[in-house]
Amino acid sequence: MMDKQVIKANPGQWLKLYGDMLYQYALPRVNNTLIAEDLVQETFLSALKGLEGYKGQSSEKNWIFSILKNKIIDHYRKKASGPAITTMPDLQLAAEDWFNDEGRWAGDKAPRDWHEAENPAERKEIQKIINWCKDHLKTVQQHVFILKYMEDLGADEICKVLNISSSNYWVLIHRARLQMRDCVEKYWLKT
Repeated sequence: MMDKQVIKANPGQWLKLYGDMLYQYALPRVNNTLIAEDLVQETFLSALKGLEGYKGQSSEKNWIFSILKNKIIDHYRKKASGPAITTMPDLQLAAEDWFNDEGRWAGDKAPRDWHEAENPAERKEIQKIINWCKDHLKTVQQHVFILKYMEDLGADEICKVLNISSSNYWVLIHRARLQMRDCVEKYWLKT
């Protein structure tokens, strides 16, 4: 009977192998270079502390990235640890701006056709625009958007992390989607 091969982590190489990738992953999610750097450092420290628990069931890279993902979620959890957000954004303006009395898209607010970015330069440009638009959302909308679309959390988990109600979540994500769509169309789909 063959012994199972023991996979050993190599902490001495982590910074060289994963440092830049972790930073590039964290930065657009927290929008602050110092916080991104701190999260990467905290990730490495947590990985060192948890090294005995690493069994090699996933690659070293995936294991370290999962630690970073949890650090980012904890970052938003700490930011939202104050009192629950109870004020809801006023949707009357959104309804008037985006929809007519029948609930259909108002005039020029109907979505425009987006084409797939075909070349690398165009993909890079759209990514810059999406990040810029995300960075200009209201803070709570930005947090909801990041946790939903960048961290792939479900609605219930986002509500727990941000300490918001389910109805507030749906209002925030709806507004963030509309504003993101409007921003991307304005800056990328220029006519």
